[in-house]
Amino acid sequence: MARRAGSADLPLHGGRVPRWLGDRMTKLGALMCEAIIHHYGRDELLRRLSHPFWFQSFGA
Repeated sequence: MARRAGSADLPLHGGRVPRWLGDRMTKLGALMCEAIIHHYGRDELLRRLSHPFWFQSFGA
């Protein structure tokens, strides 16, 4: 991932997620994490989770 200089405003959403969608997103996120660990290793997953833009996109 390319590093860029500057700042960004990443506000949190104040609404609610329907339970069925939250459950589905949780399962999908777990599978994505497992795939990244399988292909790239645990350190790569932690590196990606520590990147603010990647983390925000992952949560969306």
